[in-house]
Amino acid sequence: MEKLRIVFLGTPDFAVGILDTILKNNYNVIGVITAADKPAGRGQKMNYSAVKVYAMEKGLNLLQPTNLKDETFLAELKSLKANCQVVVAFRMLPEVVWRMPEFGTFNLHASLLPNYRGAAPINWAIINGETKTGVTTFFIDDKIDTGAIILAKETPIDENENAGQLHDRLMVLGSITVIETLALIEKRVVSTTIQKDNPKIKTAYKLNRENCKIDWTKPGKEIYNLIRGLSPYPCAWCIIKQDNQEWNVKIHETKLHTESHHFPIGSMHITKKEMKLAVIDGFIEICSIQFPGKKKMTASELLNGMQFSATCIAL
Repeated sequence: MEKLRIVFLGTPDFAVGILDTILKNNYNVIGVITAADKPAGRGQKMNYSAVKVYAMEKGLNLLQPTNLKDETFLAELKSLKANCQVVVAFRMLPEVVWRMPEFGTFNLHASLLPNYRGAAPINWAIINGETKTGVTTFFIDDKIDTGAIILAKETPIDENENAGQLHDRLMVLGSITVIETLALIEKRVVSTTIQKDNPKIKTAYKLNRENCKIDWTKPGKEIYNLIRGLSPYPCAWCIIKQDNQEWNVKIHETKLHTESHHFPIGSMHITKKEMKLAVIDGFIEICSIQFPGKKKMTASELLNGMQFSATCIAL
C-alpha cells in the first residue's frame, strides 16, 4: 500500500491545530502552503500567518504563492509529488491545483454541510441560534464547499457558548475527522455522499462591519446570539451616545434577562457595578466592553472610572 505524501494548505490558528495532529499521527507532510506575508498594524510590520509560524518552528517545507496559477509555483508544487492534499481554512483553489494529487484534495469545513457553506460557519451557527453544528470533510470541486462529503461529525452548541469556545472544540473534532479521512484514503476505502442543494440551506456569509453591528430593536435572544457569535473576534459593536459624545464600542460578553418593561429601546440602566441596555423583551446586561483606544474591561471596571448620565443610549 502506497503511503500518503501530503501537502497541507491553511492559514489561521484553526488550521494549525489540524496540521499539528496530522504530524503527531506520523503522516508524511512534504509541503505546507499558506498565505503570503502582509503588512499589519501601525508600523506596517510584516505579519506571518499562524500556519507559517508553526511550519517554520517544525522545519516544514513552506510555500507562499501570491498567485495559485503561477507557472513557477505549479511546477514547484508538482515536483513535490504529493498524492493527497488537505485544505483547512484556505482560499479557493484553481482546478489545476486540486486535481493534481492522485488521491484527491479534501477540505475540512467547520459546519455540517451543505449548511453554512462560506467564510464564517462557526460564527453564523451561533448567531442563528443553532443547537448543533459539526465538521465535514469533502473532496474539493470547482465551487465553494459543494464537493462530495467523506465524513461528517456532529456536536451540540451550548446556549451560552461563544464563537471562540466553539472554535476550539471544532478544532479538536476536526483533527479527529481529518485523521479518520486520511486513514480511509490511505486504505483506498473512501465512500462519498453527494451534497444535495435545497432552498433552506443556510449560508456562512463573510463577516463585515455592517453585519457585526448590533440592532437594539431586535429581540434580546437575537442580540445575545449575535454578541456571543462574534466573540472574541471580530466582536459585535454599537454606538453609545451620551449628550454630545458618541463612542463606537465593542461588546464582548453579555447576559440576557427576559422580562417586561416600559423603558425606551437602547436606554442604559446603570448601578455601581452593573450596566443594562433595554431591548424589546427585556435587558442585555453588559459583562465586558471595549471603548476606543482602551483595553477590554468588565462593566464594573468601566464604571469605576467613567460616569454615565441618565440620557445615555445605545444606537
